[in-house]
Amino acid sequence: MNKNEIILKIQESGHDKIKLAIVDVDGVLRGKYMHKDKFIGALKDGFGFCSVVFGWDMDDLSYENAKVTGWHTGYGDENAYIDLNTFRTIPWERNTPLFLADFSNGENKLSVCPRSLLKKIISKSEDLGFTAMFSQEFEWFNYKETSSTINEKNFKNLQSLSSGMFGYSMLKLSENSEFFQDLFDLLIEFKVPLEGLHTETGPGVTEAAIQYSHILEAADRAVLFKTAVKEIGHRHGIVPSFMAKPSSDLPGCSGHVHQSLWDIDKKTNLFYDADTKDGMSAVMRSFLAGQLYCLPEILPMFAPTINSYKRLVEGAWAPTTITWGYDNRTTALRSLVGSSKSTRIEHRVVGSDTNSYLAMAACLASGLYGIKHKLELEIEPTNGNGYLDFKNGKLPSNLLEAALKMKSSIIAKEIFGEEFVDHFTYTREWEWKQFAASVTDWETKRYFEII
Repeated sequence: MNKNEIILKIQESGHDKIKLAIVDVDGVLRGKYMHKDKFIGALKDGFGFCSVVFGWDMDDLSYENAKVTGWHTGYGDENAYIDLNTFRTIPWERNTPLFLADFSNGENKLSVCPRSLLKKIISKSEDLGFTAMFSQEFEWFNYKETSSTINEKNFKNLQSLSSGMFGYSMLKLSENSEFFQDLFDLLIEFKVPLEGLHTETGPGVTEAAIQYSHILEAADRAVLFKTAVKEIGHRHGIVPSFMAKPSSDLPGCSGHVHQSLWDIDKKTNLFYDADTKDGMSAVMRSFLAGQLYCLPEILPMFAPTINSYKRLVEGAWAPTTITWGYDNRTTALRSLVGSSKSTRIEHRVVGSDTNSYLAMAACLASGLYGIKHKLELEIEPTNGNGYLDFKNGKLPSNLLEAALKMKSSIIAKEIFGEEFVDHFTYTREWEWKQFAASVTDWETKRYFEII
């Protein structure tokens, strides 16, 4: 719909308020209600949004020395622009209209804005004649709790939605039918259609695959999916968690990204070539080579938290080595070659705790790096156990190591810009410092009495 059609739709809706949201560096939706008259006025020139959303962490604690915004800038407003293509209504909130906004309007005005960064990478892709088609799938834990009870219990001994290891369980889908039915149906109404929904291995664990689409729409859907699941869960007395590794005894939660490049008209999948032995085109091979080459340099965009690296351990369904393979779930990148429609790459490093805009920007930018530099896919596919294939190295083992590597990376600065890399890696170092300053349960149990 164009601007006039949007205005008419809003006026006919009977709603006096609109929900507007942007996404911060951690992937958290930040927003507000806005009166429809102000919203209509903001459609042309945008609206002011406090720059603090890029000057604090997920706990609303201000960064000490961030350059982009801070006490030294007075935390002024930045101009945000509403994307009319994101219009949808929230079915569980009386069909209140919702729009997403970012800080770019034909050019990248605020380089640290995740959605703006993704749009910048998309523009580069289209200049090369490519349309990126992506989708993301998520695993997450569900608990029969509320925000109040999880805090009262200090996040310990939480009651899972179901007990036992019930991957692909029809029984557990039926036992919690009202929740799962609502998820599937309301997400369709919310324009976040699912391809599939099932229980995963672990107590109360669920997996959902979002239908594929143009990469910007795919990222929008992914970000809105996580918020929607939490909001719908709340109405069922359920608290979903997208933490990468909630328990050391159980597998972690992935956020795998599926990706392919098509021509500008979206008629031909450029990853597929029926004339090659394995069905992989030269474009796909260079794209894959670029992703492997860049992966250790940009890992924090796929694994952004302290907890992310607890998931990336051997034998826990998450990769640890710089590897790829044909339909191999132990490698970092999984090549899925089928028909001209389905051929794609699955990026298996990505966790459920990622900022989808940044994860997809990193996927696309690193793949384009391979195409731009005409990289050959010299790394052989891994047959068998990717955890034991160390020929091309291992991934950084913690957030600090990964952040420092990205901070000094010439490659990262080339594909994302120096200002973004400096700010983003600073926020990851900040996250590490907050963790390092905290006394953990592990330390208390280990040292309190015996030492």
